[in-house]
Amino acid sequence: MGENIELLQAQAHIWKYAFKYINSMCLKCIVELGIPDIIHNHGQPMSLSQLVEALHIKPSKAQCLNRLMRLLLHSGFFAQTQSGFFSLTPPSKLLLTQNHKTIFDIKPVLILTLSPLMMAPWQTMSNWLCSQDDDQQDHRYSTAFEMANGKSIWDYVIQEEESCGFGKLFHQTLVCDSQLIGKVVTSECGEMFEGLTSLVDVGGGVGAMAKAIVEAFPHITCIVLDLPQVVANQKPQQPIQNLNFIGGDMFVKIPPANAALLKSILHDWNDEECIQILKNCKDAIPSRAEGGKVIIIEMVLDEKERDKESIETQLCCDVLMMTAFNGRERNEKEWKSLFLAAGFSDYNIIPILGLRSLIEVYPY
Repeated sequence: MGENIELLQAQAHIWKYAFKYINSMCLKCIVELGIPDIIHNHGQPMSLSQLVEALHIKPSKAQCLNRLMRLLLHSGFFAQTQSGFFSLTPPSKLLLTQNHKTIFDIKPVLILTLSPLMMAPWQTMSNWLCSQDDDQQDHRYSTAFEMANGKSIWDYVIQEEESCGFGKLFHQTLVCDSQLIGKVVTSECGEMFEGLTSLVDVGGGVGAMAKAIVEAFPHITCIVLDLPQVVANQKPQQPIQNLNFIGGDMFVKIPPANAALLKSILHDWNDEECIQILKNCKDAIPSRAEGGKVIIIEMVLDEKERDKESIETQLCCDVLMMTAFNGRERNEKEWKSLFLAAGFSDYNIIPILGLRSLIEVYPY
């Protein structure tokens, strides 16, 4: 009897992970339908029949919608009143179209992660792992993303950043995340910016993070460094004082400042590339005695201090970085190794950003 129970438990465990994608795709479906916005705009919880009417769904498919909502209710994306009406929860409120200053639209990361281009590499993962690359100059298959889609993720970003395609969605994801993290960092970690008069946001894109810093600390001049084509697209309706954009390459040179900010940059790159970026940051800032430092916002893998669900999410992000970017998430030992190799003397990890941490890195 015990052996049979163990077999059934093993089967259930396999089913759990084999079917997990269904949860993700159902979440994508309700976002595409606009259900969080519909409930929010209604101003109060909605019944199934009200949702069916608002979505113009045929009555014959009403129970199909109910079954989708039942799954996402179980997953914590909706709550339900005693009368069976559906209401929003904190996660589904983050899926609202950004129409309030307190709402940060996280939909782009969901749509991007579950897009055909990002899903395709998982179908070729085993082939990519077993592929042979005899020519070290041949980077066609440096990632599973390239094997599945024919070119790198960066090529797709550059190619489609002007259109409503993958590139635009990629940048929207970065902006939405920076708006949220910028609010948290400036309100909860103000001491990190004490004594700074200038900061360079390396790979800062459209400047969402830098804008949050300048608005919270007007005495700091922020420089956003990104590729020329990214910076050239910046046409702010109202120029922000103390915020400047510079086109350049972080692998070549970084503009001088009191501090350098690297938000979600290093996990995209391998160790050698990260060391080069960090060395360039070190060349751009003064010594520690003069207030110089690098501020990094990244995950720090820690399987001892975090709950099982958070660890699993971090590990999934690590495999995603490997699959799409040839990068990785790192534990403290791996971060320390990079810092020392780049010529830094000390660091401080502040686990205050949920799945991510603030890391202050100091030169000699």
